[in-house]
Amino acid sequence: MRTIRQAGSRELEVRRSRFVCTLARAAGEDEAARFLEEHRRAHRDATHNCTAYVVGEHGEFTRSSDDGEPAGTAGIPMLEVLVRRGLTGTVAVVTRYFGGVKLGAGGLVRAYGQAVAGTVDAVGVVELRPVVTVTVAVEHALAGRFLGDLHARGVRPGDVRYGRRVEADVPVPLTDVDDFEAWAAQATAGRASLRRGVPGYVEVPVTP
Repeated sequence: MRTIRQAGSRELEVRRSRFVCTLARAAGEDEAARFLEEHRRAHRDATHNCTAYVVGEHGEFTRSSDDGEPAGTAGIPMLEVLVRRGLTGTVAVVTRYFGGVKLGAGGLVRAYGQAVAGTVDAVGVVELRPVVTVTVAVEHALAGRFLGDLHARGVRPGDVRYGRRVEADVPVPLTDVDDFEAWAAQATAGRASLRRGVPGYVEVPVTP
């Protein structure tokens, strides 16, 4: 599952028309709809505010709007970029300020698609990988060696807390949890206590 790394905007000018693409994350259709409505209200002076979004764990919910542009020349090209990049949890709006020169259907399709593609490139993409956070608690005397062993395995804990015992929150790929817990028990000679958290995701940058 992939989504944009962060929200952001980018402007493209084509034959004096300005196409300003704004991307944001959205957890679901309600959040996407709220973002788009707020954007439209903030840019009432624009000629068009064309939109597209893909949401859902598997990108199963999609919607697009041409907002007055000729049918199929704006929303669909925008949506195709999001789908082609394998994105979900992503909403796009391209605000157009007409420059006085008509672009034709083909020109509009290219402009709206390029506006979204360029903005995706600018803000970046991350892959959301399923993990379970395993909290490992050890005595202070074992903490230094255990944390060193973690780093040697290429694992960085998300958080380390020093109290009565040292607790490290370790994000572990969902498929590797059993193996990790077995390794942690062996590495600490059975002196660690392990607690699984709620499954979630970690964000891994995707190289263009």
